[in-house]
Amino acid sequence: MAILALPSKWRTAIRFVSLAASLFALASAAAVFARVSGAGDFELVEFASWIPSLGVGYHLGVDGVSALLILMTAVLLPVSVLASWREIDRGVKAFHALLMLLATGMMGVFASLDLFLFYVFWEAVLIPMIFLIGAWGSAGRIAAAVKFVIFTTAGSVLMLAAILYAAVKAGSFDLMDCYSHVFTVEEQMWLFTGLAVAFAIKVPMIGLHTWLPDAHTEAPTAGSILLAGVLLKMGTYGFYRFAMPMFPAAVAWSADLMLSLAVAGIIAGALLAMVQPDLKRLVAYSSISHMGFVILGLYALERQAVAGAVLQMANHGITTGGLFLVVGMLYERRRTRMIEDFGGTARSLPALSAAFIFLGLSSMGLPGLNNFAGEFLVLMGSFQTRTPYAAAAILGLVFGAVYILWAIARVFFGPLKNEEERRMPDLRFREYSSLVPIAAIVILVGVWPQGLLEKVWRSSDAFIRLAKRVEMIAPSSKAVRPDSARANPVAR
Repeated sequence: MAILALPSKWRTAIRFVSLAASLFALASAAAVFARVSGAGDFELVEFASWIPSLGVGYHLGVDGVSALLILMTAVLLPVSVLASWREIDRGVKAFHALLMLLATGMMGVFASLDLFLFYVFWEAVLIPMIFLIGAWGSAGRIAAAVKFVIFTTAGSVLMLAAILYAAVKAGSFDLMDCYSHVFTVEEQMWLFTGLAVAFAIKVPMIGLHTWLPDAHTEAPTAGSILLAGVLLKMGTYGFYRFAMPMFPAAVAWSADLMLSLAVAGIIAGALLAMVQPDLKRLVAYSSISHMGFVILGLYALERQAVAGAVLQMANHGITTGGLFLVVGMLYERRRTRMIEDFGGTARSLPALSAAFIFLGLSSMGLPGLNNFAGEFLVLMGSFQTRTPYAAAAILGLVFGAVYILWAIARVFFGPLKNEEERRMPDLRFREYSSLVPIAAIVILVGVWPQGLLEKVWRSSDAFIRLAKRVEMIAPSSKAVRPDSARANPVAR
C-alpha cells in the first residue's frame, strides 16, 4: 500500500520502500522460522470464520517445512528488488507493487490450512507473474505470458474441481477435516489426478514443462528469480501438503508413473540443458532436472529421502535464484545471453565470473555446498525403498556436472572474445549486497544442514504417516469418518 501511495515519478523512493518492505518480510519470516519448534504439528495458527455457510475459514499455520519455504521466499524477495534496481526503468511503481503482491501470494500458499484459501493464494500468484513477464519481459514476452497462462489455468481448473468435490465430501474446506475424511479408492484416484496435474505443471514435470524455458527466458531478472526460486516449489509443496497426504491410495497407485516421470525429468532436463545455446535457458532446463529429485524423494516415502526433498526445495530456490541473478548481471553488461558470444569473461569480470562458478558448483552438487546435502539425502533414502529409480537418477548428477562445467568453460575461460568487456565494471556494491548473502547461505547449509533439518524431520515423519495410512487404502463403497477423525492427524 505504501508503494501505491507514492507518486509514480518518485522512482528512487519507490525502490527504497520496496526494499524496506522486503527486508521487513525477511525479518518476520526469520522470526517465524526461529519460533517453530519442529515438533511436526502446525504452529502459530490463525483461524477466523470466513464463509461459514460453505465451511470456508481463514486458516493459517506453519510447520517446519512451510516455515522453511516462507523463509526462502523472504530471502529471495530483497534479492529480486535489488536485481531490478537498474533493470526496470519504466512502470517502476507498478512493477514493485506487483512484486510485493506476488510474494504475498507465495507465502500465503505455504501457510494456508484451508483448501479454498490455498486456491485463492494459488491464483493470486498467477496475476502478478503474468504482468511481470508480459509487461517487463524481453522480445518474446507476450507469447511466453500467454503460454504460461494457458498451462497454469488448465491445471487450476482441474485443481478447483478436485478441491470442491473433496470439500463437499468432507463437509469442510479445512485441511484437517480433509486429512481425516476417508475417501473411496476411486474418489482418491480421480481427486489426486486433478490436483497432481496442476501441481505437476507448476513443478514442472517432464511433458508438462514446455512453458518453463520460455517464461524464464523472457521474464525480467526478478521474475526469473522468483519463478525458479519459489513458484516451482508451489508444485512440489502441493504434492507434499495436499495431494499425497489426502489420498494415500492414489499415492500407491501412481507411484511407478510418478517415479518414472521424476527420473525422466532428472535425465532429460540435464540433457536439454546441455544443448542450450542461451545461458538463461540452460539454467531454466536445469530446474526441471533438480525438481525431479524432489519428486523422487517425496515418493520414496522414507524419512531421509523426504527430508532431503524438502531441503532440496529450499536449496534449489537459493542456488538457481542466484544463478538467474548472475545471468541478469551479465546480460545488463553485454546485452546478450548467447553462450557463443562469451569467452574469457573471467579475465575482464573476475568477481562476477567467480559468483557464477561458485553457484554453478553448488548446482551440480559439490560436497560442502548446499545442493549436495539435499540430493545426497534424497538418493540415500531412495536407494532403500526405490532402488532402481535412485540408481537411474545418478545419471542426472553426471549430466548435471557436464552441462555446468561445459558452460563455465565456454563462457568464462579461453581467449577473451570481446575486448569491450575490459572496460565494463565488475560487481558493484548493490550487486555484492545481493550475492554475498546467497553465497553465505550456500556455504552454511552445505556445512551445517542440520540447522534446517532439525525443523523438518518430524514434519517429514508426519507426511509419511499420512501418505501411507492403511485404513485409507482399503477400498470401501462409501466414505467413512472414523471416531478419531477430529484429532489432528499430523500430530499423531
